[in-house]
Amino acid sequence: MNILVIGSGGREHALCWALLKSPLCQQLYCAPGNGGIEAIAQCVTLDALDHDAVADFCFAKKIGLVVIGPEAPLVAGLVDHLSALGIKAFGPSAKAARLEGSKGFTKDLCAKYQIPTARYGRFQKAADAKAYAAKQALPLVIKADGLAAGKGVIIAESQHEAETAIDDILGGQFGEAGADLVIEEFMHGEEASFFALVDGDTALPLAGAQDHKRVGDGDTGPNTGGMGAILPPPCLIQTCKTV
Repeated sequence: MNILVIGSGGREHALCWALLKSPLCQQLYCAPGNGGIEAIAQCVTLDALDHDAVADFCFAKKIGLVVIGPEAPLVAGLVDHLSALGIKAFGPSAKAARLEGSKGFTKDLCAKYQIPTARYGRFQKAADAKAYAAKQALPLVIKADGLAAGKGVIIAESQHEAETAIDDILGGQFGEAGADLVIEEFMHGEEASFFALVDGDTALPLAGAQDHKRVGDGDTGPNTGGMGAILPPPCLIQTCKTV
């Protein structure tokens, strides 16, 4: 089959590399791709948020499967649009992608169903957010509610840093992603992720990974979308052995 991968980062490069190894893959496209992906797939110019353009390309190139990497087109409902047209697409629906697209929504969901999560507050007004922050223990985690390419999280070590982050986020630093913000309790320890494929009925466990968010050596500097990752993470291996 012909396959189209949506995205332009290292994640999509890895997806292309893996898909190309399948005997089912005949022609591999990536939109928009990058310089590295060009070596293994045909890169094409497509706006992933233009759902009709993506669908037209799929029909023209007889695409049998679309694999969507980035969060933004998932949150915008690209999977829903393609599926409604009979085009097979791998990725969550817009409803499911809201878990990634709104930190506040996910925190509220955890609170509603008693899923353990750090204490938090949601705010749209700077004055309310600052008043809440002043009553919390430092450091605090200040988050833009929406998608900010991994850069919308600030760890505030002081009240001044917290208030500056609040003003920056609600003042438009991250555009619409910062129309709301979440103030969260800082949790000490290592961060790791465990992945599974879920279709609503069945969960297929994959593996764990640990990424490194800070821009500088030794976990210093501001957060990024990810400066590297290791798999499997030692902390999860130790947890599994303990259990």
